[in-house]
Amino acid sequence: MKYVNVIVPLPLEGTFTYSVPNQLEDSVRFGVRVAVTFGTSKVHTAIVVKVHEEQPSFNVKDIIDVIDSTPMLIEQQYRLWQWLSNYYMASLGDVYNAALPAGLKVEENYRPRTETYIDLAEPFRSEQSLHVAMDMLQRAHNQQDALAHFLHISHWETLEGDQTQEPVVDITREELMNVAHCSYAVVKKLIERKILFAYEQEVGRLNHGGEEHLENVKRLNEAQQSAYDQILFQFFKKDVVLLHGVTSSGKTEIYIHLIKKALEEKKQVLYLLPEIALTVQITSRLRHVFGNQLGIYHSKYSDAERVEIWKKQLSSNPYNVVLGARSAVFLPFSRLGLVIIDEEHETSFKQQDPSPRYHARSVAIVLANMYKAKVLLGTATPSMESYYNAEQGKYGLVTLNTRYKDIELPEINVVDTKDLQHRKMMTGPFSPSLIGAIKNALQNDQQVILFQNRRGFAPMVECRTCGWVPKCTNCDVSLTFHKNMNQLTCHYCGFTYQVPTVCPACGATDLRGRGYGTEKVEEYVQQLFPEARVARMDLDTTRTRNAYERLIDDFSNGRTNLLIGTQMVSKGLDFGNVSVVGILDADTMLNYPDFRSYEHAYMMMSQVSGRAGRKGKQGKVYLQTKNKDLRLIHQVVHNDFSSFYHDLLEERKSFLYPPFYHLVYIYLRHRHEDIVETASVELGSRLRQWFGDRILGPDKPAVSRVKNLFIRKLVIKLENGIDQKMVRQYLRLAQQQMTEQRSYAALQIYFDIDPL
Repeated sequence: MKYVNVIVPLPLEGTFTYSVPNQLEDSVRFGVRVAVTFGTSKVHTAIVVKVHEEQPSFNVKDIIDVIDSTPMLIEQQYRLWQWLSNYYMASLGDVYNAALPAGLKVEENYRPRTETYIDLAEPFRSEQSLHVAMDMLQRAHNQQDALAHFLHISHWETLEGDQTQEPVVDITREELMNVAHCSYAVVKKLIERKILFAYEQEVGRLNHGGEEHLENVKRLNEAQQSAYDQILFQFFKKDVVLLHGVTSSGKTEIYIHLIKKALEEKKQVLYLLPEIALTVQITSRLRHVFGNQLGIYHSKYSDAERVEIWKKQLSSNPYNVVLGARSAVFLPFSRLGLVIIDEEHETSFKQQDPSPRYHARSVAIVLANMYKAKVLLGTATPSMESYYNAEQGKYGLVTLNTRYKDIELPEINVVDTKDLQHRKMMTGPFSPSLIGAIKNALQNDQQVILFQNRRGFAPMVECRTCGWVPKCTNCDVSLTFHKNMNQLTCHYCGFTYQVPTVCPACGATDLRGRGYGTEKVEEYVQQLFPEARVARMDLDTTRTRNAYERLIDDFSNGRTNLLIGTQMVSKGLDFGNVSVVGILDADTMLNYPDFRSYEHAYMMMSQVSGRAGRKGKQGKVYLQTKNKDLRLIHQVVHNDFSSFYHDLLEERKSFLYPPFYHLVYIYLRHRHEDIVETASVELGSRLRQWFGDRILGPDKPAVSRVKNLFIRKLVIKLENGIDQKMVRQYLRLAQQQMTEQRSYAALQIYFDIDPL
């Protein structure tokens, strides 16, 4: 009789054994999905990782059915899953959940994918009739506002007579609701009034970008060609090469030449980016050259889309170039020859929650090693670990110090906001010099980017009489005020609250927002620069895939000229007409309680500064801070990465941090604070028996309660060269000993390896 070992999509260690009924024996093989019952009667889609005839010593259930005729998982992927499970101390079930598209965990009946689109009704497609429509909605402010947003993003507002001056853009219902911050009911009312109408449109899931056009590959300039040649030379000796190129040095063009070479050698390429927003710009450049050889894969795609791409990669005609965010490392490849990790320093490559808490850069390097492929890490601001590996000779290193067409790096002006506030010269978050620079840029038909790394209107609301601050009932955090939606939101659990009109502590009515989020910055901009065409890029305005594309397309084509954003705007976006960048509050990055805060601050400030003056004359950056004499600020101003790196390296060495030590964070969570407190002390004591003073804590993390679970944290510092396998065995043993105790039955213990 045949038996199979399978992985089930549950957070459970190891594999599980089932017997195979005679009628299914010929259908079972490695990598196919099977339906199994787990527990009493729940049916799950498991995946076969071993077929054998070794009868187990315990009773086993039969599999119910074989779902696939061909494998959905290949051997290299399973080896990667096993490595990931072992290294990041995650169950195979967690890895399966993260790796496989949700649509492959159930049997799907595929139907053509459709989306609901909105358009302007025929009777209102003239300038005069649009004025009539707006008058009709004078008393329905939400509908009027939604219609105004629709007219703007669809370009119907450019009507002159009965002709639009710009091509009309198709708008989905979801995108309109997202941009206008309105409900479905508001859009429905506009449809009922017959001002708008809705229609369904089939949406193609896979790329049909046409034939490749390799003649569109641009010729490299002298500096780029030199870097390209050095990379190829380094690849003879090293499997991983770090390309350290200043912002706007033309790294993407080098990547395109490397991809072309890989394709000529009949190899596949994986191109990883940290943010979905970046894929919008890079996609058009790559599609222009590689046509339908290019596939896109990221979390904003639907389950069905991801399933189709997964299946295409397993077919005889897969994409040869895959562009994606971190989850693309899990796709099946048959001939992988090159992995490009752009903006390799970015923290977005690290999965935080749920498990597995993997770093896509590390996983991609392991994946490439399995295929004997090469890896190129590209960035203007290398991570400490990558640069250290390059300096030590583990990675190759290639530098590119000149911007494309020899354009100068931006001039960075440091603005002392502490002094200006003392002299009452600040206008909200704006200094006089920044206001002047923005006015000048707008008058000269140039564009501006303003960087504020906090979304919402105000990070907190405070009673000015007694100091009361509204906090989340489920988490230990203050609530962020979102003015557009007129609500308070917890950015940890997502719960929303009504904005209070009276302080519950003292009865006062003077409740005001404290600090500046991107929403509040937008309000100030509209007051100070009424002529500006403003767009905002943060998590609240980019919830749909179309939203990214619209924001970037509008800014690229000059339909908007002032972009306000969080860290999204710092990540490799290429806009040619930006002459001014404002970093509104550098101190929010510098004052974060984390040993990596200066590293992240340097990277973010350098990257967002690099958005200025990319294709024209030298750009200007206004860096506003209360700590103008800080050495880090001077290093950012002078683009002195070497000095910054060596300063930080000495600090890390002195205090036993990466790259000299590996870190493991251990988190404990429980509904009762006394239990999690006792358990964390006990676990710390157990671990000290094996690890001694390598254990720090337990301690409360910065946010010590999330979703009504109290949290404690232990830190382990492990010197390089320590036996990692043995470390993990001890950690697993300690975890098992704790959770076997009845008093800790509901205790959650999990590990974050190499945390960021």
